Amino acid sequence: MSDDATSAQAFAKLLAVVTELRARCPWDREQKLADTPRHLIEEAYEAADAIARGNFPDVAEELGDVMVQCLFASLILAEQSKFDIATGLRNAAEKLIRRHPHIYADTRADSVGQVLENWERIKQQERESKEPNGANSLAHVGRGLPSMMRAEKLGEKARRAGMDWANIREVLAKAREEIAEIEHALDRGDTTGAAEEIGDLMLAVANAPRFIGKDAEQTLRAACDKFVARFDEVARIAASRGLDLKAMTPSEIDALWTEAKAAIRAAAPRMKQ
Repeated sequence: MSDDATSAQAFAKLLAVVTELRARCPWDREQKLADTPRHLIEEAYEAADAIARGNFPDVAEELGDVMVQCLFASLILAEQSKFDIATGLRNAAEKLIRRHPHIYADTRADSVGQVLENWERIKQQERESKEPNGANSLAHVGRGLPSMMRAEKLGEKARRAGMDWANIREVLAKAREEIAEIEHALDRGDTTGAAEEIGDLMLAVANAPRFIGKDAEQTLRAACDKFVARFDEVARIAASRGLDLKAMTPSEIDALWTEAKAAIRAAAPRMKQ
C-alpha cells in the first residue's frame, strides 16, 4: 500500500472518530464554534513547544491534536451548512498551487527571496480581488496572532513595502527614545501616556531579533525559560538556607540571583555531557 493510501486511511479514521464523538459524546455535542479557538490555540502552542524542545514523539502527538481541533471546528461549520471539509481541503490545495507558480506554472524562482516575493505578490492580488480599497493596508496582518508575533509580522510587511529601520542599531536607538518618553510620562504622572509609550517600546523590541536572523517569539520563549531556571535556582538556594524570599530585601535577592546565575553557568558544561 502506498504512503498516500495509508495517509488517506488514517485521515478517514480520524475524521470518523471525531464525527462520532461529536454525535455521541455529551461534552463534544455541547461545544459551539465560539468554544473552539481556545482549544485550537492551546494545541498549536503545545505543538510549537514540542518543536522548540526537539522532542519528536511529542511533536507528532501534538500535531495530531492540532488536526483533531481543525476537524472538530470544521464539523461544527458543516452542521451549519457554512463549510464542508472536502471543499476546505480542495481550497487549501488550490491556494498552495496558486501561490507556487514556480512549481505548478512557468514562473521562475531560483531563490528563497524570489519565492517569497512571488508569494506576497499573489497574496496581494488575492486581497485586491476581495477588498480593492484595503488591499494595501496592514490592518489585516496578523490580527489573530499573539501581540509579539503580530508586531514582528507587521515589521516584516512594512519592510517589504519599503518602510523599516536600516539595522538593529536603529531599532535600539528607537527603544532608547521610547524609554525616555516613558520616563517623561511617568514624571508627569500620566500613566495612560506611559502605557502607550511602553507599547511603542515593546513594538520596537519585538522587531529587533529579525535584524540578527532570529525569531521574536522563540527569542522571548528562550528568555522565559532562562528566567524560570534562574528563579527556581534562587528558590532552591533560599530553601536550603531557610530563607524566606518575601522577607528579604531587594539587594539580598539580587545577591541570590547573581549566585543562581553563576551556579547555572557552572553546571551548564556538565549538563551537556
